[in-house]
This record gives sequence, structure tokens and C-alpha cells, in this order.
Amino acid sequence: MRLINTRLIRTSWFRMALGYAILLIISVSVLFGLLYWNTAVFVAEQTEETIEVEISGLAEHYQKTGIVGLSDVIRDRSQGQRLSLYLLTDQNRRPLAGNLNSWPTASRPGDWIDFEYQRPIGSRIVEHRAHARHFVLPGGFNLLVGYDVQDQVRLEQRMRGSMIWIGALALFLGLAGGLLMARHWLRRIDSVNKTAREIMDGDMSRRVQLSGSDDELDRLARNLNAMLDRIEALMAGLRQVTDNIAHDLRSPLNRLRSRLEVTLMEDPDKVPYRAALVDTMGEADDLLKTFNALLLIGEAESGLDWSKLEAVDLSIHTNDVVELYEPAADEAGISLRAHITSDIFVRGNPNLISQAIVNLLDNALKYTPSGGTVDVSVGVDDVGDAYFEVADSGPGIPEDEHTNVLDRFVRLEGSRSTVGSGLGLSLVSAVAKLHQARLVLKGNEPGLAVRMAFPRLLSV
Repeated sequence: MRLINTRLIRTSWFRMALGYAILLIISVSVLFGLLYWNTAVFVAEQTEETIEVEISGLAEHYQKTGIVGLSDVIRDRSQGQRLSLYLLTDQNRRPLAGNLNSWPTASRPGDWIDFEYQRPIGSRIVEHRAHARHFVLPGGFNLLVGYDVQDQVRLEQRMRGSMIWIGALALFLGLAGGLLMARHWLRRIDSVNKTAREIMDGDMSRRVQLSGSDDELDRLARNLNAMLDRIEALMAGLRQVTDNIAHDLRSPLNRLRSRLEVTLMEDPDKVPYRAALVDTMGEADDLLKTFNALLLIGEAESGLDWSKLEAVDLSIHTNDVVELYEPAADEAGISLRAHITSDIFVRGNPNLISQAIVNLLDNALKYTPSGGTVDVSVGVDDVGDAYFEVADSGPGIPEDEHTNVLDRFVRLEGSRSTVGSGLGLSLVSAVAKLHQARLVLKGNEPGLAVRMAFPRLLSV
């Protein structure tokens, strides 16, 4: 329990709640302090104004009726349980009239004095506080007019007590609220940490649970789950690539080794040696192409820094690739036709986009028979996206295989005899995902048409 409490107290939520509690206490204290001060000052001013009015009235009575008339007025006002206090004395402070038996304390004329006096309440004698003023009448008579302020004293005491209790209550609520908040958030954070530990232990299927409140932790959990989904997909792709490399590269490597062994066993004649070396270099080139394709796919799938991308002119890049492949198309007896709209810009990596165009055009020429056609188009589609498309008159790809051919090392049965690694369309797919482009495969009757549609860059 002590460990739990220590953890709760050390949480930022508890410290924040405690800070707010202290701030609340200070605010309440200042507020009640101002209220207490204003109330006390107001009541004191009202009391003194009442006393001043009484003194003025009694002074007028003295001027009109003399000391005898003033004594009669004071006796009348002193009757009963009134809060007003009076004492009229001669020059020697001997009482003449009033409801006080003696002068309460030494004072000078004009002074305000506070004192305690005994007040009978029923059968009891109670100590009360009073506030009064000393006034000297013509002839040397002393007049003390005061007011019982015991109720004011009790009010001030209650206000001070209320301030203490409210401060203590605010502190308690702040601490209790901080502990409850800390326990709630700590429980959810512990759930995230538990999930993270399970993932670190190898269980990639674990995900952070959502509370359903759609608060900050829920949004963080969704982002973490999305990140974990992405990591799991990348790891699955990595495992697939590893398996595919082990499966598809084993045969060419074995062929290389066997050819070298056979060559070494034969007579050291230059011509067979040279032919064997040429074949071996061809196999090595194919392996290098495969590894380069895998590296490009890895680069595409690793993500791009969008702040470092640049405007890419699809028209120029596609035209350059078409010019590069025109001699190969002429040699193969294939009609290579270009339909390129100028000034079609997208935002992206020019090297990866050019490689995607190269792969599509290379595949089209590879599978198009002599006398066939390959059409390359660049333009703007119906939704305003920029696209390039390569359409051939080859054997095409069955519609139910359009998704499968985008995976690594996937080759259809009809293309097994054709040189290739099965990575061309995989690279195109990775580049499309990276650039948030749509990759569409459709039949060309006959043949296949592949289109990549990018968000168009309107201003360069």
C-alpha cells in the first residue's frame, strides 16, 4: 500500500491536482479575507456613525435643557436591554446617569475606546465587548456613548472559522481528487505499459485497450495501435521477403556454383572458360537486379520526408523513359506509342517515380509479342488526378490475379519461362502507396493496362 501511495503521489496528475488545490486555497483565502475586511470595516463604520449621531443629539439636548434634561434623556434611553451604552459623569467622573456603573478605562476626550463590560442576561452576567467615544460637555461634564459589539465579534470569529474550514476542505478535496485522478490515470497508463512489455516480449498481436471516452489517452492509444499495425505489417513483409529470398534465390546461386564446379573440372580451355564466365556474369547480373529491386522496394516502404519532396514533371520523366526504350521496342518489332500531355506535375521522389515508369514499360515490352503495341499515356483523369498509364497487347493478367501479382516474387504460370524476378509490380505498388497514388490494373482486350494516379500539383 505504501508503494502504491508513493507511486500515486509521484504522478503528474496528483501534483497538478495538489497545485490546483493550493491555488484554490489561496484564492478562497484572498476572497474571504477581502469579504471579512470589508464586512468588519462596514460594520465598524456603521457603529461609529450611530454613535456620532447619538452624541450630536445628546449635545443638542444639553444645550436646550441643561444637565438635568440631559440626565433624564439618558435615563430614558438606558432603560431595557438595549445595545446602546451611556454614561454621564461630573467633572470627577462620578456617575450621574446611564447604564454603565463606572468609567471603563482611562481615555482622553474625543478618543474611541474598546472595552469589556458585564451585561446581565437573564440570571447570568456575561462579558461583552463594546465600542464607545469619550465626549466632554461644556461645564466639564463627561459623556460616554457606546455600542455593544459582541455580535460583531461573534460574526468575525465565525468568518475566521469558516475561512479555516473552507481552506481545510479545499485542501482535502484537492488531495482526494488528486489521488483519485492519479489512480485512474495510473491504471490506464499501467495498461499501456503492460501492453508495451508484452509487445517487447514478442507478442506483436497485442494492442492498447481503449476506454471509449475518446480522451487524450484514447487518441494516443489509437495512434499507438496504428503504429503497431504498421510495424507488424512491415515485419510480416520482412519475413515474407526473407522467405522469398531464401526460396527464389537458392536456385540461381546453386546454378552459379554448379557451373563453376563443372568449369573447374574441365580442361582449362579459354573458350569454355570464357563462355562459363559470361553465363556466370549474366546470372550475377540477374541477382544484382533482384537485390536492387528489393532495396528500392525497401526504400519506398520505409516512408518519405514530405518536406524534402519536390515537384516532379510526369510528362518529362515519362518521355525520357519512352525515348530510352524506343530502340528496344523497334528491335523487338513492337510499336511503342506515346500520348503525353505536357506540364503534368506531382509531388514526390523523382528517382522512385522514374523507376516505377521504367518497370511498367519494361514489363509491357517483355510480355508483348512481336507485332504488338505498347501505349504510354500521361494526362489528367476525371477526378483531377495526374496519371501515367502503360497499356500493352500482351497476354494480360487474369482479373482474379490482379491483387496477387503486386506481392513480391509472385510470377504467373505463363511467365515462368520469361526472365524476371517477380518484383517489378511490387516496386510499382510500393511507390504508389508511398506517394498516396491509386494503382489500377485492368484488362486491355487484349493485354493489360496499368495506371498510377497521383494527387496533382497545380502550382510549382
